[in-house]
Amino acid sequence: MEPAERAYARELFERLFAQLSAIGLDAAGATTRLAWTQETAAAERWFEDTARALGLEPERDRNGNLWAWLGERGPGALVTGSHLDSVREGGRFDGALGVVAGFVAVHLAARRLGVVTEDGGPLAAVPLGVVAFADEEGGRFDTPTFGSRALCGALDVEAALARRDRAGVSLSDALAAAGVDPQGIGPDPERLAQVGALVELHIEQDTLLEREGCALALGTGIMPHGRWRVDLQGEAAHAGTTPLELRRDPMLALAAAIVAARSAGAAHGALATVGKLEVSPNATNAVAGRVSFWLDIRAHDEQTVSATLDQVLEATRAQASRDSVGFEQRRESFTAAVEFSPALRARIEAVLSAQGIRTLPISTGAGHDAGTLAATIPTAMLFVRSSGGAGHSPQEHASVDDCLTGIAALVELLTSLETEQSGALADV
Repeated sequence: MEPAERAYARELFERLFAQLSAIGLDAAGATTRLAWTQETAAAERWFEDTARALGLEPERDRNGNLWAWLGERGPGALVTGSHLDSVREGGRFDGALGVVAGFVAVHLAARRLGVVTEDGGPLAAVPLGVVAFADEEGGRFDTPTFGSRALCGALDVEAALARRDRAGVSLSDALAAAGVDPQGIGPDPERLAQVGALVELHIEQDTLLEREGCALALGTGIMPHGRWRVDLQGEAAHAGTTPLELRRDPMLALAAAIVAARSAGAAHGALATVGKLEVSPNATNAVAGRVSFWLDIRAHDEQTVSATLDQVLEATRAQASRDSVGFEQRRESFTAAVEFSPALRARIEAVLSAQGIRTLPISTGAGHDAGTLAATIPTAMLFVRSSGGAGHSPQEHASVDDCLTGIAALVELLTSLETEQSGALADV
């Protein structure tokens, strides 16, 4: 970027990022924007207002994903973006960075190409778009990458719509309240056919780039990962009067699961986590009657995920049996290993190298919408250096300079592909 363009990009990025960051931000600096809530609705209004202010036309598809177009959407569209929702008490950058950077990059690319002027101008030869996928985190209904999975037909719609949040609200009802028809959820091949390539920019949430002194990474793929729910049915009892030998306490099986997750992960070189649980009646002076917990496992290959899962479930089942506790488990989501488009990655490397923008290759254990769509359309990911490697926490941070490096990379890529039009896309 030339100095004047970089200064313009900085001002626009900081202004838009501050606007979005304020939505769902609490006094402790944590961000909570769960899908299909008032906070997400406010973020969606921000998306639509920002699109119109930058000369883009916003729309929402049948699965609740938001799109903003420079020119009418059509075959070969170049799209960038991420998601607007967050985990509970998460950070400001996860998802939001990619959407804000997408707006800035598309706007700057259009200015460079002369397709946007202050008083309007000719449309891009190849449509440029910004996307915000719905419910990427799955923080409310345990439906990660909901919007992108629904879009490409990788979602069990019936099972997803029946899921309920902590307040007992079903996903189906939450969608309807948000203005999305639950009966319309499902594959949208016509829309996918109009996207020539998708590039998602995301904060790294790791320390590799910081250790290597590099601002930007180019994703090579995503490790396989899944989520499982385990229900343990015991018997609620008085904590002060029920002898230990007569208790059917599901908390012991939960404890076995947590310990097994750590030991199995270490033994197999996997990441196994018990991070969410529900306890009933959840009283200090009562033996629990029922416990539900969620197990997250990620590894470099599917065999390792399976081996880790088997070890955790076996330890949990064995303890439950010893305590006469009922045991049920089901898989709620699973994503196989993903390789991003080699041709698109090569194209990105060539474009960025020509501009002197250095990247490192990285395979990530975090799930992303670009990974979900990789089997359907050419996708790629760029990762911006994370300060301290924090993720899914208020400490999550990337410097403005590093964010601008990521935006510059997007601008160069969009400009290059737009200039070469369909010829460049045919190769990816």
